[in-house]
Amino acid sequence: MLLAPKQSRPTIPLSNGLQIPILGLGTSHDGGYSHDAIVYALTECGVRHIDTATRYGCEQKLGDAIRESGIPRRDLWVTNKLWPGDYGYQAAKKACLDSCSLMGFKYFDLYLMHWPEATRPGCSNREMRAETWRALEELHKEGLCSAIGVSNFLVRHLEELKEDCSVVPHVNQVEYHPFQQPKLLMEYCRQEGIVFEGYSPLAKGQVLDDPAVLRIAQKYGRTAAQICIRWSIQNGVVTIPKSINKKRIQENLSSVWVPAGGVRHGCFRELGGWKACDLGSDQCGVTD
Repeated sequence: MLLAPKQSRPTIPLSNGLQIPILGLGTSHDGGYSHDAIVYALTECGVRHIDTATRYGCEQKLGDAIRESGIPRRDLWVTNKLWPGDYGYQAAKKACLDSCSLMGFKYFDLYLMHWPEATRPGCSNREMRAETWRALEELHKEGLCSAIGVSNFLVRHLEELKEDCSVVPHVNQVEYHPFQQPKLLMEYCRQEGIVFEGYSPLAKGQVLDDPAVLRIAQKYGRTAAQICIRWSIQNGVVTIPKSINKKRIQENLSSVWVPAGGVRHGCFRELGGWKACDLGSDQCGVTD
């Protein structure tokens, strides 16, 4: 039984008019993929937004799970990411086609450059980002990627891309949780019409024992994970929690359907008051 009907799934508009579901399910390497969990999330929890990456090594398995679920491809939002080892004009186009082939898809709803750093000797990161982005622009124009974006980009990376290329990224996916709130970057994205998407909303489990989170969770009869995910969503962030545990998947995904007035914004003030690394000020180890 689905946790909520399809029409109840909130979305956020992209600058090109598409609607991205505000809550998705992430996959990853290091034990972050489970065939049964994906099928369960799609068929029993109403998930319609799946996030993956070439780097995770699960594209073929994920495609198999989606087909096994019986959910029509047109009803899903699938995001994939291009690894820096495949940066460059020709390499990027080939990598996207290869990923589509592995998953058995004709297109991706969203295709992201995974990191701002490049790995090709003799070429600056900026030059490589621009060359790769031009390939993504063409993939978008050709219909292989309904939307294109970036991941882990700082303001200066986005500014350079705007100067060097034609299409402003539709999405910037960055780590986002109460311990890491890149407010300057978020504000820049809002000003430029770039949807801000957050991964690791539970800070890899670090927030689950935080006293402020636990107090709010107890008050509303929710789990600590649900409170953090709800906090992210109420901040207008497309949120991508990960889990291979069916019970946790169900709990996490139910966060989006808490009534809008059910958890007051004022209750989140303690979370917003945490000292946070602000990526907009070029911290946290991302290089040029």
